[in-house]
Amino acid sequence: MANVLRADRVVFRFSGPDAHRLLNDVVTGRIPDGPIETASAWALLSPQGKILAEGLAGFAEDALWLDVHQSVADDFYKRMRMYRLRAKVEIEDLRDSHRVGFATEPSAIAHRDRLGPVALGYRIIAPVEASTGWAVDDTPYQSARIAAGIVHQGNDFPANDAFAHDIGLDILDGIDFAKGCYVGQEVVSRMKHRGTARRRPVIVSGIEASSGSPVIAGGREAGKLGQVVNGTAVAILRLDRITDPKAVTVEGAPVTVTLPSWAAYKFGEAVVEEGE
Repeated sequence: MANVLRADRVVFRFSGPDAHRLLNDVVTGRIPDGPIETASAWALLSPQGKILAEGLAGFAEDALWLDVHQSVADDFYKRMRMYRLRAKVEIEDLRDSHRVGFATEPSAIAHRDRLGPVALGYRIIAPVEASTGWAVDDTPYQSARIAAGIVHQGNDFPANDAFAHDIGLDILDGIDFAKGCYVGQEVVSRMKHRGTARRRPVIVSGIEASSGSPVIAGGREAGKLGQVVNGTAVAILRLDRITDPKAVTVEGAPVTVTLPSWAAYKFGEAVVEEGE
C-alpha cells in the first residue's frame, strides 16, 4: 500500500534537555526517552480528567514528535507552551512544514502505530515536499482503525468530551499507571480503582446514518456514532444500557454492535457510581 496522507493530523516537535521531563509530567502515556520502534499513545487531560488532545509520541533525530487532530492543534500548542514555564524545551508547530501519514512499511520518520495488541502499520512524518506522492484518500487507514475499535479525537469525539477510560487508553497502553502525577491523574486513578468507567468503545456496523447520530438501546440513548466509513463506526457507548445487543438501533434501523477484540469489558455491565 502507498503512503497515505492523514491530512487532519498536525505534528509538533519537542526538543531540548527538558523535553522528555515536560511531556512525561503532563500527559498520560509512557513518553520515550530515546529511540524506540513503537510510538507511545498519550492524552493531554484537563484537571477534570477530560481529553483535550491525544495522539502518538515517537523519538527521532534528537527530538520527540507528537501528532494531534487539527481541531485541537492551537489549544495543544498554547497549553504546552504554558506548561513549559522555564524548562529548556523548544516546541515547534510543524503544520506548515511537515505532514503526518500512514504506511504499512517504515519510511521517513516512522514509528509503529500500535495500541496494546492493535497493530495499525506505521505513523510516518515527512517534510511537505517529500509527501507530495502520498495517497490523499485515508479511507484504508480509517477503515482499519474502526474495524479494530480504535477511537480518534476529532473523528469520533470532540475535545473536553471524553475521559481516557472512555476511549480505552487504560487497556491500550495509553496510560502509565506507574509514573508520578500528570494533569488529570487523580481522575484517571479514581476511575481505575473504583471501576467508574461509564462508557467504552463499541464497534457499530450495518449503519445507514451519519456520524453523530444517537445509538439507542432499551429506548434510551447510549451514545453517538463516531466517523462512519463503509457503514461502520466506533461509538463510545454506555455499556450498562446495552442489555440486549440485538435490540440496538440508529435512526430507527437495527444495527450490529460488537466489542473490540481487545475489550476487557462486557455489554450490560453495571457501573459502580462514585461514592458507593
